[in-house]
Amino acid sequence: MPKTNNNDWFVYIVEAENGNLYTGITTDLERRFAEHQSKQGGARFFHTSAAKRMVFHEPHPDRSSASKREAAIKKLSRKAKIALIENS
Repeated sequence: MPKTNNNDWFVYIVEAENGNLYTGITTDLERRFAEHQSKQGGARFFHTSAAKRMVFHEPHPDRSSASKREAAIKKLSRKAKIALIENS
């Protein structure tokens, strides 16, 4: 995972143990993934199936653009998300 600036935002996708995909945004990929794995400060999404691995991330210059991209990715079908991951 890339080191981050305080000004950098990332959209990311994490695969859970059960194969489901979670999309989010953060300024620190390593910290956020650790939070998801520990279930302390992570998303409730991972309470039923643990975070397995980060499968996608892309940088954005600000929170606004990261949030817009996150919303667009969340609207994609699972098949489209897998294609996005494979093509990154």
